[in-house]
Amino acid sequence: MDNSRSRKRRPRPKGVTAMVQAPAQLPSSASVPSSYEELVAAVRDRIVQGNARAAFSVNHELVMLNWDLGKHILHAQQQRGWGAGVIDRLSADLTRAFPDVQGFSPRNLKYMRAFAQAYLDEAIVQALAQISWYHNITLLDKVGDTTRRIWYAQQAFKHGWSRNVLVHQIESDLYRRQGGRPVTNFERTLPPPKSDLVRQLVKDPYNLEFLTLGTEASERELELGLIGRLKDFLLELGVGFAFIGNQYRLEVAGEEFFLDLLFYHVHLHCYVVVELKTEDFKPEFAGKLNFYLSAVDDQLRHPDTDGPTIGLLLCKGKNDVVVEYALRDTTKPMGVSTYRLGKSLPASIRDALPGDAQLRAELEKLANDPDLTITVKPPNTRPHQASKRPGMKKPQPRRKGGDDAK
Repeated sequence: MDNSRSRKRRPRPKGVTAMVQAPAQLPSSASVPSSYEELVAAVRDRIVQGNARAAFSVNHELVMLNWDLGKHILHAQQQRGWGAGVIDRLSADLTRAFPDVQGFSPRNLKYMRAFAQAYLDEAIVQALAQISWYHNITLLDKVGDTTRRIWYAQQAFKHGWSRNVLVHQIESDLYRRQGGRPVTNFERTLPPPKSDLVRQLVKDPYNLEFLTLGTEASERELELGLIGRLKDFLLELGVGFAFIGNQYRLEVAGEEFFLDLLFYHVHLHCYVVVELKTEDFKPEFAGKLNFYLSAVDDQLRHPDTDGPTIGLLLCKGKNDVVVEYALRDTTKPMGVSTYRLGKSLPASIRDALPGDAQLRAELEKLANDPDLTITVKPPNTRPHQASKRPGMKKPQPRRKGGDDAK
């Protein structure tokens, strides 16, 4: 007989209840200490940083791998005399060997070869590997020399440009415009580290062709156009600008003054006043802007956290010598740049086109016309045709008095 089976359970002493351990419960939001939110924020930031480093590492390895593959293709064609057909064959073989890996199309392999042919120095490739492979393809297609490619790659990495933004900056010739510096007094009115940063901030000319305004546009039209296309204008200004308002009101000694555009630069920690002029620079423009900067420093700037307010005059044109004389004795940091608008229509064509008032009147006339009917044609107006399968006979119409009539 099995003693283990016949063993009886001992009776539980009186007054003793069974102890069942309850599952651990998360503390309620009311009982969570304030430091817990800091822990969550720190962990979340660490995960984001880790993911960013992992993505950067993968991107870096991909660019270096493509450069190495391009070198092999280039060497094989140069040393062994293989023609362009080897790329198509290599594409098919690599796709068959790595069916789950994309990027082995003949077109991409040709980009790898061009990439290796353009950059023989691995140090240059290491710098270009900071941006994506598709950014590098864009540089190959749109920028001719290595110096400009490296400059655009550095700017794209520094400012986090998407491929579309990179294309926009290349097509607007940002490299040349960054080289054409405006006339400023930053070196004299700002400490050396900040003056260097601010000089890198401004450019000449500013590309405002996205406004589609003619060169005869008024200052008000220019201002409203920039507000209507604020996203494009911020992109042209550069990273760090936060828009505060247009026609920003200031009151000094009971009088009202209005700033054209007011920004705050989150990296420089300072206000930026932008004044628009649809004519060439005049010395009195600098005096008025200097007055505005003094008022902003006194009324808006926080002395402990904000730097001196910076002024930027955007003029239709400027004479550098006149600007230098005008800024020589000013005490506030400011710069003078020009802007570039799109070409307007010739006068003969512009005069032949109806104006806004005429177009509005014609549209109102059409809307109030009771005899006017508008017919919307559906996109697919062709009669439906049944597709014929191979071997199918065309159905014949039934004859009256046939078998069905019997």
